[in-house]
Amino acid sequence: MKTNINKQTLSEPVLAKQTLGWREWVSLPGLGIQALKCKVDTGARTSALHAFSVEPFERDAQDWIRFGVHPHQDELDTEVWCEARVKDKRTVTDSGGNKTERYFIETELVLGDQRFMIDLSLTSRDTMRFRMLLGRVAMENRFLVDVSRSYCQKLPK
Repeated sequence: MKTNINKQTLSEPVLAKQTLGWREWVSLPGLGIQALKCKVDTGARTSALHAFSVEPFERDAQDWIRFGVHPHQDELDTEVWCEARVKDKRTVTDSGGNKTERYFIETELVLGDQRFMIDLSLTSRDTMRFRMLLGRVAMENRFLVDVSRSYCQKLPK
């Protein structure tokens, strides 16, 4: 009987990864969002950001998008207006099996003491508890998730 063995051997060093809880504070400085509660979602491949009034436009012969974000849970009065270059537009299947076409942008994410670029799909999350989902692709090779904990990383400055 042949066994599949992970390509990483036991002699290779394992890089220390920071731990995330099932929810964390993040910052999206490129969008002007200083603090946002985010659900860490290992079941989601891509990350998603709540957006409303999504309006595509063209700037310097490139596709851009303008949109609003309600950054605070359970509150619609605070609005942050954002603009970003469109990275992609593709069909996404949500957890309920519904398919929708979404715009994707690339922006900087600050989580704890790490800063890195992530792809975000823009979608309406007004009826959802969290304004952002952090998916597996963004966490890959950076973090481990302990679902019994919350807010393991410090609040972004």
